Amino acid sequence: MDRRYLELLAKEYPTIESVAAEMVNLSAVRSLPKGTEYFFSDMHGEYEAFLHMLRSASGMIKNKIDMVLGKTVPNAERERLATLIYYPDKELKRLTASGDIDDEWRSLTIYRLIIVLEAVSAKYTRSRVRKSIPEDMVYILDELLNVTDDVNKDFYYDEIINTILETGIAESFIASLCRTIQSLSIDMLHIIGDIYDRGPRADIIMDELMKFHDIDIQWGNHDISWMGAAAGNQALIANVIRISMRYNNFDILEDGYGLNLRALAVFAAETYKDDDCAIFMPSTLDDNVYDPVDTKLVAKMHKAITVIQLKLEGQLMEKYPEWEMRGRVVFKHVNFTNGTVEINGKIYKLKDSSFPTVDPDDPLKLSDGERELMSVLSASFRHSEKLHRHIRFLYAHGSMYKICNGNVMFHGCIPLDENGDYQSLWIDVAEYSGRELLDKLDDIVNKAYFLHSGAEKEYARDFMLYLWCGSKSPLYGKDKMAFFERYFLDDKELHEEHYNSYYTFAEKPEMCRKLLGLFVGDVDKGHIINGHVPVKIKNGEQPVKAEGRLFVIDGGISKAYQKTTGIAGYTLIFDSHSLNLAEHYPFIAGESEHTPNIHLVERLDRRANISDTDRGREILEQINELRELLVAYRSGEIKESQHRVKD
Repeated sequence: MDRRYLELLAKEYPTIESVAAEMVNLSAVRSLPKGTEYFFSDMHGEYEAFLHMLRSASGMIKNKIDMVLGKTVPNAERERLATLIYYPDKELKRLTASGDIDDEWRSLTIYRLIIVLEAVSAKYTRSRVRKSIPEDMVYILDELLNVTDDVNKDFYYDEIINTILETGIAESFIASLCRTIQSLSIDMLHIIGDIYDRGPRADIIMDELMKFHDIDIQWGNHDISWMGAAAGNQALIANVIRISMRYNNFDILEDGYGLNLRALAVFAAETYKDDDCAIFMPSTLDDNVYDPVDTKLVAKMHKAITVIQLKLEGQLMEKYPEWEMRGRVVFKHVNFTNGTVEINGKIYKLKDSSFPTVDPDDPLKLSDGERELMSVLSASFRHSEKLHRHIRFLYAHGSMYKICNGNVMFHGCIPLDENGDYQSLWIDVAEYSGRELLDKLDDIVNKAYFLHSGAEKEYARDFMLYLWCGSKSPLYGKDKMAFFERYFLDDKELHEEHYNSYYTFAEKPEMCRKLLGLFVGDVDKGHIINGHVPVKIKNGEQPVKAEGRLFVIDGGISKAYQKTTGIAGYTLIFDSHSLNLAEHYPFIAGESEHTPNIHLVERLDRRANISDTDRGREILEQINELRELLVAYRSGEIKESQHRVKD
């Protein structure tokens, strides 16, 4: 090993004893059971449902309660204990108001929570557990969780609990216990894309994700749309506003991110004052809490931003012929005189033909009012501190794909042609396909946001639109986005969007193994984990495909998809014993006691330890580095420090 590196390592471990102690500690960590990994996909702003899944560990906390208390505590009480763990502040407030809290309840609840916490924390080091405990409660909980065999445990517990009651900290102690159980129930969190759009408050989901200790995100096309908007792509700024208008989601824009929509409201009200904008009435899945807006005005705003988006994305599609998207600039070919459009040689009547801001001789040109409006909206996106804090988190913890413990995660697909061969995409001056395509796109996404200015940034920022809706985009994976057709034409056949051949071929075990071979060595044990495509379980579709090598876990957390899927989302759970799928019921606030159906998907040959994971291999490298430092100390090549800097 490089001597300079050993010298730097010696500053961290200055003596033989400190090196040996750390080697022993790391070896002990490697022998522990692997932590539980949770995989979520396609939350689409449904913050209440997602936060419930997170706080309940997708039903696994209730399972743990049943396991340790099932023989002595009735089910109704176990349900109430689970609800307390998920929502400690809310439940304590409710129980206090109803007069149901007394010292007997406090004492019994603390005792039961300690038993659950013992079970949840059993496979972690004391150091890891301490990090999950609120600072002011560390000492008490550490004592309660580590009672030695020579101590009368019941007496010890009683004495500590009585002191907690006497000092009046019982409620805060109970809340700390609940949050610690939550924290230790999920060791690693994988988000397989599409945090944003449709649901009301993706910003609240982002706030929660930013608190998590070990998380990775694989970007979805809806995430990319917001990332592109934050980078300054005006077509995507229009897109995220349009989708929010479509679902009447003002709270995320105005209350969540402080984006000023007044200019849009004024422009739309004036421009479309005599237009009922009937086809632009919003689909209201959730009421706005902070910013209730008249739906007739929303419809006008929706139409205004839709027309602007059609113009802006048309400009980009014409600017880059290599995208092969000029055929998607349908708006340019509208006959604005008679309100029709020609598609594939056939004439269709538009459902709405009033376009007061369109110049028929140059349909993609923004009017002066639209140009001024987009300047105001762009400035609002540029100056939203909270939006950029969330976007930077998406960049810091996100990527096009992730390989972890033999699992390959990406949101959409690896583009394939009709023969099952990798599709190539022309980017700048070269073609890319397969894993190289994902790596190249990762680079472009980062340049779109982090480069300061210049032609390279402009190209990358523009390319974010292709990632949102391009036919060879791994994040979109369809032949077209029938945006114009769905809004303006009645013919349902024109609304159809056909999935990339990946979604057919990847279900075949041999193709899935070929795709896995791009990323991992053991193609017979690895898995591909995708989101993006809702699994219509009510139609007989299944999330586990290709003989267990492929998981598609978009099950419909979003209310917009639940009629299609028949359920309310999946969680894939990978613990030290097995892979399991949690199948969720629709979330109803105040009725959160429904535990999901958990199905065993794959049982491991033996219990997996940390030594079997990527983290375990990293720790082994650390041990080997420390071993070399130990040799260097003993040979005299590196001198021990006379001053201890590490306990």
